[in-house]
Amino acid sequence: MPVSASLSLGLAEFVKNADIADAGEDAVELAKRVIVDTVAVILSGAGSEVAGPMLDYVSRMGQGAVPLIGTDASASAPAAALVGGTFGAALDFDDVLSMMPGHPAAVIMPALIAQCYDAPISGRDFVDAYIVGLEVGSKLSQGVGIRHYQRGYHTTGTIALFCAVAALARRFDLTVDETRMAMSLAASTASGIQANFGTMTKPLHSGWAAQSAVIAVDLVRAGFTASLSALEDKGGYLSAYGTEESDAGKVLPLLGNPWTIVSPGIALKKFPTCYATHRAIDGVAEIEREVGPLLGQLEKLTCRVVPGALLPLRFNRPRTGLEGKFSMPYGLAVAMLDRHLTIASFEDAAVLRPEIWSLYDRIEVVEDEACGAEDPDYNRKSAGTRGFVVVEARLTDGRTIMRRVDTAPGHPRRPLSWADLNTKFLDCAKSCGVDAGVAQAAFEALKDLEKSADVAALLRPLVPSAKRRADAAQ
Repeated sequence: MPVSASLSLGLAEFVKNADIADAGEDAVELAKRVIVDTVAVILSGAGSEVAGPMLDYVSRMGQGAVPLIGTDASASAPAAALVGGTFGAALDFDDVLSMMPGHPAAVIMPALIAQCYDAPISGRDFVDAYIVGLEVGSKLSQGVGIRHYQRGYHTTGTIALFCAVAALARRFDLTVDETRMAMSLAASTASGIQANFGTMTKPLHSGWAAQSAVIAVDLVRAGFTASLSALEDKGGYLSAYGTEESDAGKVLPLLGNPWTIVSPGIALKKFPTCYATHRAIDGVAEIEREVGPLLGQLEKLTCRVVPGALLPLRFNRPRTGLEGKFSMPYGLAVAMLDRHLTIASFEDAAVLRPEIWSLYDRIEVVEDEACGAEDPDYNRKSAGTRGFVVVEARLTDGRTIMRRVDTAPGHPRRPLSWADLNTKFLDCAKSCGVDAGVAQAAFEALKDLEKSADVAALLRPLVPSAKRRADAAQ
C-alpha cells in the first residue's frame, strides 16, 4: 500500500488503510498465539508481588467499570491499562520482539483490553488491531535504531507505546489526522530507563505506556489537539530520543514489507525470566539430556555470551525474585536445581535457597567476542538473540560437555506449541487463583478468538474469587 513521505502522515495512513490479509494466511494464527500468551502473563502478574501495591494504588483513583483480569477489582480504562501493562510485564514472562528490542504485546494488549468493555469488539477486529499496531511500532523502531536502547532507554516504554496508539487508532477507526495527533500526544509521554530493571518499576514502564496510549487516543477522540508531526519535527520525538543512527526515512518503506507478525515474528517465553538468559538455560537442559542432572557431578559450569549480552542482567547475586530474573548466574543455577522452571522458580524464597548460593562459586559467565563473530546482523539484535551462547560443564569424572545454543525455545524458529502455551496459561492462572477448569475453558475459547463476537465475554470468567486468591497465596 503506498504511503506518504511524511513519517507521521505515512504511519497514520497505514493505520487507516492497511489490510491484514496482505500479511498472509498465517498472520491471524500467529497473532492469536501472542494474544493468548499475553492474557496468560497478565494473569501471572496478578499473582505477583507487584499486584498488592498496584491494586492499592488504583483503588484510590476511584471506581471504574473495567474488570482487572486475574483479580476481583475493576477500574477506569486508563487505570485498567496501567494495571494490565504492569501485570503483563511483572514476571518478565511477556513476548519478545528483538528488532525493537522490547515487549510490544504487554503494551498493546492491556490498552485494547481496557477499551473492549464499553464498546464491544469482535475477536477478528481485536486481532486486526493488534497486527496493525505491532506493525507500526516495530517499523518505527527501525527508524529510531538500536543505539536508543544502548543509551539506556527501555524501548517497551519508549517505542512499544506507539504500537498501542496505532492499535487503538485502528480499533476506533480514527481519521488520519486524529491518528497523527494521538501519536504526537503520546510522544510527549514516552518513558522508561534500564536502571530500574530488577525492580517493580521495570514492568511499570509497560503499564505507563499502555495507559498513555489509552489517554492519548481518548483525548483526541474528545477533541483534544496535538501536533500533526511531532515524531519527525525539529524538537520532536526522533530528535529528542534518537541518536546519530536514527533515520525517519527508513520507516515507511518497511511497513508491510514484510509484516512483522510473520517475519521476523514474535518470540514467546518458555521461562519466566529475562530473555537474555533463555539460551543459557536451554544449554543447561541440553547438557542434562545427555548426562542427567548436573547436581552431584558438576565441577564447574561456564557460560559464554557475546559482548553486551549481560547489559540487562544486572545482578550476580540476586536477593529477590525480581533481581533473579535479571541474573545469569541465578538462571544457570536454578536451571540445574529446578530443571523444570515455573513461576515459583523466581519467587523471593526460591532465590534465597542455600542450594542456589552453593552453586554460584562453580558458575562462571564471560563475554566472548567469538560468540558473535558469525552473526551478520550482530549490531541490530538484542542481548537475547545476538550471536550464540555456549554452555560448558566440567564434570567430576573429568568429562567436559559443551552445547552451543543459537536460538532460544519460543523463538519464531523454535515456536512454542499450543500444548506449551496451554501449560504456561494454566501455570499463570494458578498463580493468581483462577480455577484450573475456568482457565482451561478460557484458553480453549481464546484459541478461537477470531470467531468471537465479543472479546470481553471471553475475559470475564478470568476473575478469581477472594477465597481462591487467598488459597493461591498460601
